[in-house]
Amino acid sequence: MTFLFSLWAVFFALPSCGTSTSSEPQQQETVIVEEMPVDTIDVIPADTAFKYSDVVDKKNCFILISKPEYRLYVCEVVEGDTIKRVHYPVCVGKNKGQKEKKGDMKTPECTPEKPFVITEIADASKWTHDFGDGRGSILSYGHWFMRLKTPGHSGIGIHGSTNNESSVPGRGSEGCIRLRDDDLIQLKENYAFVGMRVVILADEE
Repeated sequence: MTFLFSLWAVFFALPSCGTSTSSEPQQQETVIVEEMPVDTIDVIPADTAFKYSDVVDKKNCFILISKPEYRLYVCEVVEGDTIKRVHYPVCVGKNKGQKEKKGDMKTPECTPEKPFVITEIADASKWTHDFGDGRGSILSYGHWFMRLKTPGHSGIGIHGSTNNESSVPGRGSEGCIRLRDDDLIQLKENYAFVGMRVVILADEE
C-alpha cells in the first residue's frame, strides 16, 4: 500500500487535561511544528526485521495510524522519501467514524494536511480509570501517555493497555489509541517526541 501526501507547518496549543484520575499538568505550551516534505510510504513486510539504529533522526519521524488495520506505523523522512520503519498493533475507539462528542466511543480522525501533534509525554504508570465493567478503578495506561492536540476534543492520547492487553489489536477504547505496554515503551524510547505529527486515517481509508 502506498500513501501520497504532504504535511504543512502547524501550530498547536497544549490541550486541557482530564483523561485519568491522576493530577495532570495544567500549564499551556505552544508547540511549533516545522514543515516536513512527504512523498511516499513504502510498506515493509510484517516479517521484515528492523533495527532501531537504522533511523537517522527520530525528529524526521511521524506517526500514521490506520483504524481499519488496527495499526500504528512509524514513518521516517529520508532524503525526501518517506519510509515506513516499524508498526505496532493498536486498539482504537469502540465505535467507528469521526469523533463528534465526548463519550461517543470514537477515535478522532484527521488528514495529512492537518495532522494532530503530540503535545506532552507524561508518566502515566500510576494513572487509573474505571471502565464501568465491575473491576473498579484500575491501572490502565501503561507507562506513558502521549497527549494529542485534537481540535474540538480533549483527553485523547496514545497510551498502554495495562489490564486491557487482550483488546489489542481491535476496538474497545473510549477514543484513545491503546498499544501493548511493551510496544508503548519502545515507541517512546526510540521515536516519540513532543511536537511529533500524528495522522489518524478515517475508517474508510
